[in-house]
Amino acid sequence: MELTEMKCVPCRGGEPPLTEEEIAAWLPHVPGWQVVVREGIPQLERTFRFPNFREALAFTLQVGELAEAEGHHPVLITRWGSVTVIWWTHKIRGLHRNDFIMAAKTDVLFSRRSGGS
Repeated sequence: MELTEMKCVPCRGGEPPLTEEEIAAWLPHVPGWQVVVREGIPQLERTFRFPNFREALAFTLQVGELAEAEGHHPVLITRWGSVTVIWWTHKIRGLHRNDFIMAAKTDVLFSRRSGGS
C-alpha cells in the first residue's frame, strides 16, 4: 500500500520511535525530505518553493487542513516564497510511520498546486 493511501494511527506514547534502519528504509518513499536532528530528536523536513507569499500561505493552509483531518500536526514556517514543513511525533520524541505518511500526503498537495513539478 502506498503511503498516500494510509491513515495516521493514534500514537499514545509508549511506542518506540523508528530506528535508524527503519528511517533509512522509509526515507526513499518521500524524496525531497531530509532527516534533521534537533535536540536529539529526528524530524522530517522539506522546504517547498512558491513564486509569492500568497501561494505559500495558501499551501500552509492546505497542509493545516490535512493535519487537522489526520490528527497529526507539523511545524509550518511560512515565508515569502517558501513553506518549510517539519513532521515528527512529539509523544515519542522521534519519527513514526505517521510522519512518513504525512510527508507523502504533503507532497501530493504540493504536486497538485504546482501542476506536477
